[in-house]
Amino acid sequence: MRLSRRDVLHLTAGVSALPLLPGLVHADTWPSRPVHIIAGFAAGGGVDITARLIGQWFSQRLGQPFVTENRGGAGGNIGTETVVKAEPDGYTLLLSTLPNAVNATLYPDLHFNFIRDTVPVAGIIRVPMAILVHPSLPANSVAELIAYAKQNPNKINMASAGTGSAPHMAGELFKFMAGVNMVHVPYRGQGPALTDLLAGTVQVLFATTPGTADFIRTGKLRALGVTTATQAELFSTLPKISDTVKGYEASQWYGLSAPKATPDEVIGKLNSEINGALKDPAMKQKFADLGGEPLGGTPADYGALIATETEKWAEVVRFTGLKPE
Repeated sequence: MRLSRRDVLHLTAGVSALPLLPGLVHADTWPSRPVHIIAGFAAGGGVDITARLIGQWFSQRLGQPFVTENRGGAGGNIGTETVVKAEPDGYTLLLSTLPNAVNATLYPDLHFNFIRDTVPVAGIIRVPMAILVHPSLPANSVAELIAYAKQNPNKINMASAGTGSAPHMAGELFKFMAGVNMVHVPYRGQGPALTDLLAGTVQVLFATTPGTADFIRTGKLRALGVTTATQAELFSTLPKISDTVKGYEASQWYGLSAPKATPDEVIGKLNSEINGALKDPAMKQKFADLGGEPLGGTPADYGALIATETEKWAEVVRFTGLKPE
């Protein structure tokens, strides 16, 4: 059938009047308006700072504001659900992190499945942790801490930044693999936990921040070992916990995720920019100041990390019987 010019004009007008479907977003026009990066935790923490740093990079490179929006609560689940329910058009993104992997098992009644309902963009950084102890604790090494804990079950208080946080899970994994019992004392953030550790109210803390260096140097706290399986640049003088507890590994990590069905072209552009940021000397230094070691790689690489971490921490949650706060 041959269409007349009037028919062609009519069809063209009809197509242009159709709403733009999320799956039809084109990478050459995206972003054409501000993009929101959802941080599921309060301002000032590692999730928030990482979101703002990568957001600044995106803004400079892609010509639109990338606005960090803090949606705290429920261990990061409120922010995550915001992204899961958002239009998959590239304008709402998630700064995803270790609690997303933990929460899949820790919270039995979530209204979403993180792996099923989001797509990985790229890992950004991995942050090592260290075991810090109060000087009153008679332990100068990981082996001595394990021996003392076995001799004094449930008499050591282990602080954390909150149930399900990276420091908490690092501590629970240590207890699980080393076969020791320490009493978990959750705080609303690492700052209050560190204050009580300095006071001797609690004796052990798995810490992520490089801000503890002064306390270690002055002898106010003692560092026993680093949680990563490879030697961390931030804690280069510390032995690895895995030297004593074979197979032990824990770290905080941050990356970017998007709602399921976000166009591949948009994911590809974001992934390319993250990898570019991790090669930029100025950005590398900013991440290093946080204690961060670059991740990067493909979306599939980040997806594999999330899947592995989800399975790993599910075993710890089930073994310890952890419950949400």
